[in-house]
Amino acid sequence: MHEAGRATGGTVDWLDRVALSCSAACLIHCLALPLVVAALPALSTMLDVPEAFHRWVLLLAAPAAALALAQGRRRHGRGWPLVVGAGGVALLVVAALVMPEGWGETATTVAGSLLLGWAHLANWRLRRRCAG
Repeated sequence: MHEAGRATGGTVDWLDRVALSCSAACLIHCLALPLVVAALPALSTMLDVPEAFHRWVLLLAAPAAALALAQGRRRHGRGWPLVVGAGGVALLVVAALVMPEGWGETATTVAGSLLLGWAHLANWRLRRRCAG
């Protein structure tokens, strides 16, 4: 493979790894933080995350996911990780912009994060197979 291909593959690999890490952090935030706050009410005033935070993270995550998954598709030729990732981003958009705060929003966000994480993991594995 020529040098440009290596650089592009490395960039996509890096994006997929960062995206997987962000999905894991999102899941921890969505699932663990409410439990910690419920168990220790005094923390609720110190750990209050503004709702705009979710919109800003989404504004960064959606283009990064699209770039990594689209470049992966170009490399391995399979479109399903891109479709699954788009479904995950769509759920995250609905949760962040449409749904009221509560368990429904949390469940939708978790589902979107899981789909997006699965898409990035599949993308990463498929690219690794093409390289080998």
